[in-house]
Amino acid sequence: METAVVAAGGEEIDWGESAAEGGKITEKVKTLASSSHIGLSNPLRDAVNCSLIRGDYLYFHYGCDGQDDRGWGCGYRTIQTMASWLCLNRVSPKHQNRPPPSLPEIQQALVTMGDKPGSFSGSREWIGTFEASLVLDYFYDVPCKLVHIRGGGAELEQVAVEELRQHFERHGSPVMMGGDRDNSSKGILGVCTGDKGSYLLIIDPHYYGCQLEKTELQRRGWVAWKKVTSLDQSSFYNLCMPQTAKNPV
Repeated sequence: METAVVAAGGEEIDWGESAAEGGKITEKVKTLASSSHIGLSNPLRDAVNCSLIRGDYLYFHYGCDGQDDRGWGCGYRTIQTMASWLCLNRVSPKHQNRPPPSLPEIQQALVTMGDKPGSFSGSREWIGTFEASLVLDYFYDVPCKLVHIRGGGAELEQVAVEELRQHFERHGSPVMMGGDRDNSSKGILGVCTGDKGSYLLIIDPHYYGCQLEKTELQRRGWVAWKKVTSLDQSSFYNLCMPQTAKNPV
């Protein structure tokens, strides 16, 4: 089994000798951007309510460990970002040395749990919010709340925004969002509401390339405030919300 370590500073990841399959390791150690949203301006000048993630996390994205997962790995990368938050903030002493699982570890865990057949290991099959809830509970004993949001502006503006607001105020952990027509996994780090509508703070795992500083990630839009109305109004969405309030810091 590959090894990985999150350093106390929250940035060094050592993926060990077998971090990616097929020898596709570009470097054994990657430096991932930490808390990439810090420094972003509020999307609304006169916001009525803004609720954000609390604590540090690492930005996982396509190929960040040397494994080229473009086109299928966005759900896995969002899970890794969520797991990094658990490692650095809310994980129990029992799991404090449990680093974010690698893609092969995530697949094997789903097979071990009986959610996927043996052929799933080593495949390029997508995973979504339901699998994310299983994986985070498996590795960190953190249950997740799953919320289904039907398509349409009213559901997104009212139900999703309120669920996210309550989540960030109570738990402060990153959320995974995915849907059917809009099947691109994304991390949600905050929600902001005002007279001109609501915005979600989105961290997008689809970036592929060399490691970037947080200012460059922000400039390129890989972490950014996006208006709720910019989401696909004909897609349903699911939210995976780690329930961490009872886990002491």
